Amino acid sequence: MKSTLRTTLMATLLAAASSLALAQHSGHSPAVSPSAAPPAAAAPGALPWAEAEVRRVDAGAGAVTLRHGDIRNLDMPPMTMVFKARNPAILNGIKAGDKVRFTADQINGTYTVLSIEPRP
Repeated sequence: MKSTLRTTLMATLLAAASSLALAQHSGHSPAVSPSAAPPAAAAPGALPWAEAEVRRVDAGAGAVTLRHGDIRNLDMPPMTMVFKARNPAILNGIKAGDKVRFTADQINGTYTVLSIEPRP
């Protein structure tokens, strides 16, 4: 019985220490539940602008392919990828080859353009 109690206690302490280490590593406090709802997207004005070249616009799908520079708020290096437009109307007047600046965030697991405009 004493051995079983000791084993159970050690397993519990090890699990707690592992959870704490994982929470600290991921930048979250131990009180945050992994099942907690993700935070709402930041307002477009609060996000940094990223620069890009438009490669393709799919107005029907509300998507745009961008060859972009660093996206600081997403810790994303330069690459070419497809983004959904939060509001497809923001893609009106944007065409392949345009140099633009944009804000983006990850919303419900999808990389989403919140604002886009010709580069000044």
